[in-house]
Amino acid sequence: MKKNEHDASFFFPNPVSQKFCSQCGSTLSRIIPPGDNELRDTCLACGAVHYRNPLIVVGAVPIYNDKVLLCKRAIEPRYDTWTFPAGFMELSETTAQGAKRETLEEAGAEVEIGNLFTVIDVPGTNQLHLYYLAKAFNDHLDPGIESLEATYFDLKDIPWDELAFRTIRTTLEHYIQALENGNFGPFHYVIE
Repeated sequence: MKKNEHDASFFFPNPVSQKFCSQCGSTLSRIIPPGDNELRDTCLACGAVHYRNPLIVVGAVPIYNDKVLLCKRAIEPRYDTWTFPAGFMELSETTAQGAKRETLEEAGAEVEIGNLFTVIDVPGTNQLHLYYLAKAFNDHLDPGIESLEATYFDLKDIPWDELAFRTIRTTLEHYIQALENGNFGPFHYVIE
């Protein structure tokens, strides 16, 4: 399959090896360090092993008066398409704190974070996506610089053809099913 602008891995290719040690600045070597079983970027000068780990994306599925909040992206990838308020987790925060922060930053919405709803492995982009159900306190929105706009949608009006990522589509589909069958997860799945 040819990569294109609708494929997230087009924008987030597999990470490349690091060239210099962040501890001492020496050139790194790609070796299997003693006691390990994987190739790692390793500094032969100071011994530092530079591990590369998946990125964690945290977000919310904010609901107000039975409507779901979506933000229109003002950044690539997938500029001008709809997504949940979500982004990369920061150091020293919990996943729920990150979801709440991203909702405030991208939509200007104050929410109460509820239960974890979906856990999505996206190995092709070296990411893990976690989406929480959230209750918005009111319908006030003040989108940040990463959003062109933010809107609460009736479920019948979700812009399905304009959703940014498969993780968003699948989470919305699970949410609609949960409203019908009462099973609010959490759900785990893999998107290749």
